[in-house]
Amino acid sequence: MILRTLIITILLSIPVLSLAQTSITLEDAIQIALDNNYQLKQAENNLTVSDNAVLNAKADFLPSLSASYNGTRRVGQQFDQTTVTFENVTTQSLGGNLNSSITLFNGFNNINNLRRANTNRSIQIEESQRLRENIIFTTASRFLQVVLNEELLKISQENLDVSEQQYEQIAAQVEVGRSPNVDLLNQASVVANEELTVIQRENALESSYAQLMRVMQDDTGTEYSLVLPDIEDLDLMPLDLNLQDLMQTALQNRRDLRAQQLTIERNRYDESIARASLLPTINASMGISGSYNDRFRSFDPELGRSVPLSYTEQFFDRNVNSFIGFNIQIPIFDNLSRRTNLENSKITLKNSQLEMENVRFQVNEEVRQAYNDYMSIVKELESTEKALIAAERAYETEFQRYEVGASTLIELNQANANYVLAQSNRIQTIYNFVFQEKVLDFYLGQITESVEL
Repeated sequence: MILRTLIITILLSIPVLSLAQTSITLEDAIQIALDNNYQLKQAENNLTVSDNAVLNAKADFLPSLSASYNGTRRVGQQFDQTTVTFENVTTQSLGGNLNSSITLFNGFNNINNLRRANTNRSIQIEESQRLRENIIFTTASRFLQVVLNEELLKISQENLDVSEQQYEQIAAQVEVGRSPNVDLLNQASVVANEELTVIQRENALESSYAQLMRVMQDDTGTEYSLVLPDIEDLDLMPLDLNLQDLMQTALQNRRDLRAQQLTIERNRYDESIARASLLPTINASMGISGSYNDRFRSFDPELGRSVPLSYTEQFFDRNVNSFIGFNIQIPIFDNLSRRTNLENSKITLKNSQLEMENVRFQVNEEVRQAYNDYMSIVKELESTEKALIAAERAYETEFQRYEVGASTLIELNQANANYVLAQSNRIQTIYNFVFQEKVLDFYLGQITESVEL
C-alpha cells in the first residue's frame, strides 16, 4: 500500500511540476490570446483593405490624368510634294498627348460609394471588436475551468490520503481482532474508487489546460501555472440586477447588433448605387497633344527653299493641338441588367432588415438566459455553503462515533462521501458564480481585457 501510494503521488506530481514553470494571471492569459490569435490578425488586415477602399472612393472625386508618348518609323514609297513624284523614303515621327477627364454627374454614385466604403469600414471595426470580446470571454472561461479542475483534483487527492490512512488503521485493527476483515475489503474498495476519481480529475485538468493553450495559441512550448486569488479573497457579493435594464444595456452596447445596423445602412447605399445606374452620366474632358515628323518642312525666305523643322519647334509650337469637351451617356436598354441589379439590391436590403430582428431577438434571449443563470447560481451559493457546513459536522460526528465503535465503516464512508461531494459542489458553485458574472459582461457587450475577479 505504501509503495502504491508513493507511485500515485509521483504520477500526480508530474503535471503540477510542469505547470509550475511560469506563473500567469487571467489578464496575462487574455493578453497572450489577443496577441497570438490569427483571426484578430486577419481582421486587422481586412480593416486595412477597408481603409484602401475608402481612399479609393475619395479618389473618385478627383479628375483622371493620363499621358502617352509614341514613335513610328515608316519605310516605303511616299509622295514627295517638292518633286511631285513617289519615292522610297524612311519617315520617323513622334507624338505625345496629355488627357484629363472628370465626372460631373453620375446619379450621386460617387457620393454613395464613399458613404458605403466608410460604412463597410465601420462594420469591420465592430466585427473586430466583437471578435476581440469573444476571445477574452473564451480565454476567461477556459482559464477558470483549469483553476476549478485544479481545486477539484486537490480535494480528490486529500480525500484519497484520508481514505488510505483509514485503510491502514482498519488493517491494524483487523490484525488484533478489533474489526472484521470485511471492513478492510470495503475500505480497499473505497480507496480504489477514489484513486479512479483522482485519475479522472487529473485527466480533466490536462484536457482543460490543453483547451486553454488552444485559445492562447502559444506555440513557444512554455508551461504555465495559473494564478488566481484565493477563494476567500473572491468577491461573492451578488449584484443587484434588473432584467429590463440589462436588455437595454445589451441593445446599446452589443457590437454584433451595431454591425448588423451598419450592414443595413450599407445595403441602402448599394440600392442607391444600383438606382444611379439608371440615370445619365455627364463627363468633361480636356487634353493637349504635340507631334514631330522628320519630313515636315517650312519655306525659309532667306535660303529661298524649304528646310526641315526641329523637334522642339514642331512638338511645342507648330504641331500643338488642344481640346475640351463633354460627354453624356444615357442608358436606354442593357438586357434588363441594371433593373435586375436594382431589384436584387432591394431584396438584399430586406433580408438584412429581417436579420436585424433576428439578432435583436437573439441578444434579448442571451441576456435573459444569462440573467436567469446568474440568479440561480446566487441561490446555489447560499445552499452549498449550508450543505458544506452540515456535511463537515456530520462527518466529524460520524468519525467520532466510529472511533468509539458506535458506528459502522459503511456509515463513516457515506458521511465522508457526502462531505467530499459538498466540498466539490461548493468549489464549483464559487467558480461558476465568478464565471457567470463574466458571462453577463460578455452578453451585455461590456467585457474587456481588464477582467476583474
